[in-house]
Amino acid sequence: MSELVELASGLRFPEGPVAMPDGSVLLVEIARGTLSRVRPGGTIEVVADCGGGPNGAAIGPDGAVYLCNNGGFFDWNEVEGIGLVPSPGSAHAGGSIQRVDPTTGEVRVVYTACGGDPLIAPNDLVFDVHGGFWFTDHGVTGDSTQAAVLYAHPDGSRIEGVVYGLESPNGIGLSPDGSRLYVAETHHGRLWVWEVTGPGRVAMSPSSPGRHGGELLHDAPEGQLFDSLAVDGDGWVCVATIVNGGITCVSPDGSTVEHVPVPDTIVTNICFGGAGGRTAFVTASGTGRLFACEWPRPGLPLAF
Repeated sequence: MSELVELASGLRFPEGPVAMPDGSVLLVEIARGTLSRVRPGGTIEVVADCGGGPNGAAIGPDGAVYLCNNGGFFDWNEVEGIGLVPSPGSAHAGGSIQRVDPTTGEVRVVYTACGGDPLIAPNDLVFDVHGGFWFTDHGVTGDSTQAAVLYAHPDGSRIEGVVYGLESPNGIGLSPDGSRLYVAETHHGRLWVWEVTGPGRVAMSPSSPGRHGGELLHDAPEGQLFDSLAVDGDGWVCVATIVNGGITCVSPDGSTVEHVPVPDTIVTNICFGGAGGRTAFVTASGTGRLFACEWPRPGLPLAF
């Protein structure tokens, strides 16, 4: 793997990177409340003012950008050279799923609730080949009853809870063939996997150690926190890691784990792009930077 190259700095807690065909990277700035674009030369442009706390982002089947917005779940403080450190939000107003037109910047709210229960803090999402998307609701620390994995259609016609009983669910991704769903828990540093049986459907493992029905793929050493994730073209699950700043890479069967260090203790996300998907883009949120490097495996082409 090549050395990390800094593409941009001065970002206000970047997350949710999406590599675009023109070489730019769309990402959110959670503390700024925006969807922004980083041009190849490092120029930063605001695409849309989303309000609240935009988090995970993905391109949908209609070419729009779909965002998990945590509703301002965090306040922000500067601590010992780390530009922005989240703390529990004082003005949290509930979360939502938003649709952003990347050309006009128009923002539309698609979902604010599921079955009468408000979304608390949607965090990360991934589209499947059927045009629906899986997403995590991080819930509220200390009361995780609504922390969940959900499935929805981008036109607003369907949303349902699929998996409950997780603690701080964050990153979410699908295996290259779409047959496995991966979810990372932040505070426990655990990576779980379910077999996908259909759009919005998973099989609950009878041997699961948790009531959520998932199988444990990897349990990080104590003190390491897991954030968002991406799956590469060889099926490795690449999880952004906090404290031991970097990317934790877990092989599909969980037998091999590699760590790619990044110079920031709050590394929040990764995506793939460039020729053959060989470039990894990493958000280093504590110091407000976007990095790139050549990845040892090809990236996974996303559904849209």
